[in-house]
Amino acid sequence: MAQPPRLRRRDDVRTRVRFDRQLLLREPKRSQVLALREVQQYGADSFGDPEYVSLYGLKPAAWYARGVRILGRTAVECTRDRLGDLIGRDVAALAHAAPDTNASVIIDPFAGSANTLHWIQRHLPGSRAVGFELDEAVYEASRRNVSILSLDLELLQVDYETGLRALAVAEDALLVVFVAPPWGDALDEATGLDLRRTSPPVTEVIDLITATLPRQRLLLAAQIYESTDPRSLEHVTARFEWSLVKIYEIDAPGQNHGLVLGTIRWQPSTFSRE
Repeated sequence: MAQPPRLRRRDDVRTRVRFDRQLLLREPKRSQVLALREVQQYGADSFGDPEYVSLYGLKPAAWYARGVRILGRTAVECTRDRLGDLIGRDVAALAHAAPDTNASVIIDPFAGSANTLHWIQRHLPGSRAVGFELDEAVYEASRRNVSILSLDLELLQVDYETGLRALAVAEDALLVVFVAPPWGDALDEATGLDLRRTSPPVTEVIDLITATLPRQRLLLAAQIYESTDPRSLEHVTARFEWSLVKIYEIDAPGQNHGLVLGTIRWQPSTFSRE
């Protein structure tokens, strides 16, 4: 005898929530510590890869098992390993082309997860690496993660202006700065990334660095997007004596990130643009 259909309770009906940039940058997820399944769901939903948010050389399940934790906003804003490795390699190659440099100091004024800082230092061993992060929740999570993994990074809870002004750097050192302020609404699906609308604008950060450290040779690396407003990019490269723009084709078309490399007060004598 056929059984009558079971009436479903409201609890049995669940709406599938898509974990994407918009969800994780809004409250409450923005400031919440994500569970492993949420990190993996964000990678799967947004990029077709549950291991997309690999950090510090570890896949999500591995870093989560070690006790590493990230906030919703950090999952979106961080530079994951595959991209961080490429950025680190290109920054290091340019740093090695700097003349008469005995030491490098790496600065990330908007450190976030500090994963980019980690990868640049990994390709410039022996360098001092300092990151500034003003947001208390992001800072505490990243400080804890760096401590758990015993990474040789200095993280300071300070705004980038205060941190730069207090920075003591030898005049003969090469100062490497990764410039990636929060994008916020600077990234538009139709028009791409406008570097004049980051928070703060990329050019404002570069100008402050140049004015605050008037004698050091500077190597600046600003993160960009595959589609970046050309006028805003011109405003950045106009501040450099030498520059190079690279797009890393490692994601789906239209979703790739890139880098604009620039030098101030020096130019590389030899450097491959490939």
